[in-house]
Amino acid sequence: MTQQYAISQYHDTKIVYQKLDKLISQPLRRVNPEKMQEFLGYFDHQCKRSKALTDEAKKFIPGGVQHNLAFNYPFPIAIEKTEGAHLWDADGNRYIDFLQAGGPTVLGSNYAPVREKVFEMLRSCGPVTGLFHEYELKLAQLVNRFMPAVEMFRMLGSGTEGVMAAIRAARTFTKKRYVIKVGGAYHGWSDQMVYGLHIPGTGRLEATGIPGGASAATGEFFPNSLGALKRQLMLNQLTGGTAAVIVEPLGPESGTRPVPFEFNQKIRELCDEFGALLIFDEVVTGFRLGLGGAQGFFGVKPDLTVFGKCITGGYPMAGGVGGRADVIMTFAAGIGGTGERAYVGGTLSANPLSCVAGYHSLLEMERTNAPVIAGLAGDRLTRGLQTIIDQYSLPFVTYNQGSIVHLETSGVMLLDLRNPLRLARELKPRKHMMEEMGAAYMSQGLITLAGSRMYTSMADTDEVIDDALARFETVLSACV
Repeated sequence: MTQQYAISQYHDTKIVYQKLDKLISQPLRRVNPEKMQEFLGYFDHQCKRSKALTDEAKKFIPGGVQHNLAFNYPFPIAIEKTEGAHLWDADGNRYIDFLQAGGPTVLGSNYAPVREKVFEMLRSCGPVTGLFHEYELKLAQLVNRFMPAVEMFRMLGSGTEGVMAAIRAARTFTKKRYVIKVGGAYHGWSDQMVYGLHIPGTGRLEATGIPGGASAATGEFFPNSLGALKRQLMLNQLTGGTAAVIVEPLGPESGTRPVPFEFNQKIRELCDEFGALLIFDEVVTGFRLGLGGAQGFFGVKPDLTVFGKCITGGYPMAGGVGGRADVIMTFAAGIGGTGERAYVGGTLSANPLSCVAGYHSLLEMERTNAPVIAGLAGDRLTRGLQTIIDQYSLPFVTYNQGSIVHLETSGVMLLDLRNPLRLARELKPRKHMMEEMGAAYMSQGLITLAGSRMYTSMADTDEVIDDALARFETVLSACV
């Protein structure tokens, strides 16, 4: 039978945590200082135009760049060209692209067959009309075919908007108050979800500028603690009930804290027991794990599914929410609504450009079996990284969920408030080490997500992966 999902073999979660716990219990194994200076020298000598551009940008743009993923150490790199597995910066340097725009370009960057369909649309219709277009229907039908739990689909402009809408629909439909997330998970930057970000137990630590009331009905539980979730569900019953539990199905921060295979099914059962809706945030996993998403891989039917940039294959205005028809109908525009209406807007949502890009990206992913090919590349990259780790007796941890590859070297994302003294003492140095590792990789022609996560694509041939492994070894061998 043809493989349908990117994950060839699900990791042994207990073994992964044993390795991660060992990593953060040890002193940092940083790059040799002299070697690190050599790596940083690359940016001074080879990236002069990038530095000039981003220095000038700081006069007009806060921090010099617009997106969190671009805040690279020691300074952002300006990209001018993309194709397949590679990026080229403003100085002409070529990189292997393991960022893949944060995950959505499973086909590889700037994939030509989809690009041509977008050009056709631009020539005939333009990017936006403000009115209905046939491709809105075609994309919704296609999503439903791949993910039957998405009975109806409302397209929006981003994953953050998708989460906002999903929570609003859940509260409208259930008439209940609370939303519970997993501590450390990232569900966008809406007021109610800037809570327990990145590090479990931190609550409103990063909620600068957000009134306390905005997240008063948001709760978090520690990753993988079903007992803590059940206790919160029970307590919430006394003061308004739980409208929804929202999860990243691979675990917080896209699997950085991985979950056991049966975890999502057990959350489904708890939601049913307490009358809460289950929301899968598939901004990263949707279509990357396979066309059926994480819900198809785990065999769990969420009530609502949030999509982000994956829904358009990396093209702009990418997001939305889908799920049960009776819940999604709370968004109905015009006179089609039933009962109370959950208000959502977005003039540019479901524009022709986004919908044609999404439709043809998904068709191409189906035709080429891109998620599985990308997953096999992730397997090869992970095996190679493990070989390097073993060869140099490093404490680092690598594992993958198909085309989502993790390489934990500093362990900063594994700190939490169960040990507040360690958190206070080690957060900054471990975060800086992660920044240094990202810079070291980039100096060797490797673009990663924050120096600790890589997304592989269909464009990552064996030759590309083997080239990347040689470059990773240059950095990792300097950590002895």
